Amino acid sequence: MRKNFSSLLIIILSIYFLPTTAAAAVPDLTLEQKIGQMMVVGFRGLTLSEADDIRLALNKNMLGGVILFDYDVALKSRPRNIASPQQLKQLTTELKNSSQIPLFIAVDQEGGRVARLNEHNGFNRGSDALYIGTWQDDTAIMQEFNHTAKQIALNGININLAPVVDLCTNPDNPVIAKLKRCYAADSETVTRLASMFIRAHTQYKILTVLKHFPGHGSSLNDSHLGYVDISTLWHEYELQPYKALISQGIVDMVMVAHVFNNTIDADYPASLSTKAITQLLKTELGYKGLVISDDLQMDALQKHYSEQEILYHAIMAGNDLLIFGNNLKFEPDLLQRKIAIILNLINEGKIPRDRIDQSWKKIYEIKQRLE
Repeated sequence: MRKNFSSLLIIILSIYFLPTTAAAAVPDLTLEQKIGQMMVVGFRGLTLSEADDIRLALNKNMLGGVILFDYDVALKSRPRNIASPQQLKQLTTELKNSSQIPLFIAVDQEGGRVARLNEHNGFNRGSDALYIGTWQDDTAIMQEFNHTAKQIALNGININLAPVVDLCTNPDNPVIAKLKRCYAADSETVTRLASMFIRAHTQYKILTVLKHFPGHGSSLNDSHLGYVDISTLWHEYELQPYKALISQGIVDMVMVAHVFNNTIDADYPASLSTKAITQLLKTELGYKGLVISDDLQMDALQKHYSEQEILYHAIMAGNDLLIFGNNLKFEPDLLQRKIAIILNLINEGKIPRDRIDQSWKKIYEIKQRLE
């Protein structure tokens, strides 16, 4: 009896004092693989067989995610990746089956003007944010958001690069307000609708992304096309939706914009700024989740920084995922070249290895929520 009790006690104590498995469960990939897991890359093709570089990278667990587009900007033609529901489902299935590690598959499906699933490829693009912001019926709003989430979930997509939480503070903003991408000018409405949008997507196991930190709504220019300085236009209340949603504990990812704001950082745009990402977003606002860059091929960066500078500052500032849409301009060897540059920066001692490990751990943990 005493012997059995002692054995049982040993078993109970051993279970109680077992180390937590969350950290141990993170696969110990090679450094090259971990860097690849930080990349979300666009490609050309309606099938995976048309994108050998992507297929090979997935087979080697050297790509964290892909971003799909309906329209090829460089070729000025469609389709690029999305032609029909049947084709899209087949493509996303091929993508998922090619990687041992769960794969991020992302689209911009905000509704209205920014909707990769639309009438050209057999889908419903949904209503634009500014219009939804005028609705008084919460049931109708949730039906709209549920439709968006269900549509992309049924077709194998697991990240919606939305909602936009920029405030409609500048009605002449060419890339936000004029495209009707913002819900309202007041932070309360934006926060409420963004929260509903996130909850709808969570029901379908779709990750969402708040954008564009620290606020793009007051800008006069488009960061796709060049340098955007919001220093004299931006107001601190543009941070309110981020503060509120972070406090609710429902934020999966935050996308950082390529906007320059000398009230935050006098030297670098937000996407390359330690002061914006690590100090403001992570420390002051208390955000613990994934940080994802806006497309690093946008001219706001390309016209002012070298390839090495963009990668170095983006990583050291605190971005966990780096988007290269490969659509504004197409580079067939993009992924391999970016990984090689980052490896070189690490070997030169400019980027610490543990900085890569920090992002890989966060990436893998959120990937465990994907189906």
